[in-house]
Amino acid sequence: MNRWKDVLISPTTSILEAIKIIDATALQIALVIDENNRLLGTLTDGDVRRAILKGTSLSNPVQTVMNREFTFVSITETRDNILALMKEKQFHQVPVLDENRYIVGLELLDELLSIRKRDNLVVLMAGGLGTRLGSLTKECPKPLLKVGNKAVLETIIDNCKEYGFHKFAISINYKAEMIRDYCGDGSRWGVEISYINENKRLGTAGALGLLPKPPEFPILVMNADVLTKVNFQHLIDFHDVHQSAATMCVREYDFQVPYGVVKIDKQKLLGIEEKPVHHFFVSAGIYVLNPEILRYVPQNKYFDMPSLFEKMLEKKMETSVFPIREYWLDIGRVDDFERANGEYDEVFS
Repeated sequence: MNRWKDVLISPTTSILEAIKIIDATALQIALVIDENNRLLGTLTDGDVRRAILKGTSLSNPVQTVMNREFTFVSITETRDNILALMKEKQFHQVPVLDENRYIVGLELLDELLSIRKRDNLVVLMAGGLGTRLGSLTKECPKPLLKVGNKAVLETIIDNCKEYGFHKFAISINYKAEMIRDYCGDGSRWGVEISYINENKRLGTAGALGLLPKPPEFPILVMNADVLTKVNFQHLIDFHDVHQSAATMCVREYDFQVPYGVVKIDKQKLLGIEEKPVHHFFVSAGIYVLNPEILRYVPQNKYFDMPSLFEKMLEKKMETSVFPIREYWLDIGRVDDFERANGEYDEVFS
């Protein structure tokens, strides 16, 4: 929902005009931004009334009375934490900013308390073999492994439900019938589940070419072996605000070289850096794709998600990266599986 865009005003907007906007939208707030969409301040009915009591003219610009010490939340903040903050401070709304203080949304208490249904399709890639998990996946597909008291796939669906998603398509190949039998049509969880049958392995994006028809709204695509508390509301808002054709979620990854790295120029030693740490961003296996992107996925051929993004870059389409700071764990190895079980109750209960 993009009603918050209706309350974006410039610092030079008059207080009187801001009052009209606040009253017309019923959001009880105006968001003062610069020309680059950075949030400079907020204005509420209370701010206006205090200004009037001080004798401020309503023809003055809002920058003279706006609240510059406003509270905001990050795009990476979880729904539960935002709710706790709003209840503690008795806020009815709080702006959402990215790492550069660009406004990407407005959290409303009423909407957080009553989950709004989203018609975006969620595609869960559950066809992999899970060979790195050894004997754990010989009789059970990785998405059905129990972490805590639930299958990984069920936890993912529960997390998506928290943000109003109710339409799911699950891509299946390895032990497909076990996944079908476990999930069914989704009715026991209050969602709709359909299936994409991979008769052969199609990679991390190839199954998208088997969707019966392009969805109407941006698609949330996610590997079915990722446990995360990412705020999907903020992810969708971020994708929308940046007018992206595709958004890739990324995680920071640090790699420490276990040796002293020698810097040289021909035969001359310039210095030694002892066990340096290199910082990277890596794909987190979660994506938002506009429906028109599906035309770049070949029919019934192996095709990975990096290849899809490379195709979009070639065509100079708008692509974005969304940094994940929340809990995230790819259950790819046995030690990841053990770690997930150890952390599950604290993170997901």
